Amino acid sequence: MKRENSNRTRIVGLRFTPEEYSKIEKKWKASTCRKLSDYIRRHLFEKSINTIYRNQSLDDMIHEMMQLFKQLNGIGNNFNQAVKKLHTLNQIPEFKVWIISAELDKKILFDKIDEIKNYIQKISERWLRS
Repeated sequence: MKRENSNRTRIVGLRFTPEEYSKIEKKWKASTCRKLSDYIRRHLFEKSINTIYRNQSLDDMIHEMMQLFKQLNGIGNNFNQAVKKLHTLNQIPEFKVWIISAELDKKILFDKIDEIKNYIQKISERWLRS
């Protein structure tokens, strides 16, 4: 494969104000171009420039889902520990304490599942309106 810039021997120096440079840099960073020179060259010769579009609502949803995932993971770990404890119980009083604890964990788990369902419902309604 032939290198695209093998015949590039001429250098053009440009000076920008800090505001101009920050605008160019912002657009360059939003593109898929790896080098600023590549971005400017594409712009000058009117070649296509692929830009990266970030959907803020999608980013927010992903962040919220990650938080819910962490919480569910913690609840699941607690539940697994409780089940392991059940298998090692020898006396009835310990069993009663475990049942109460397991019921509380189960309620928290189901509350979080309902929260996830509601959040997914809100997101899907938002996207369907668009």
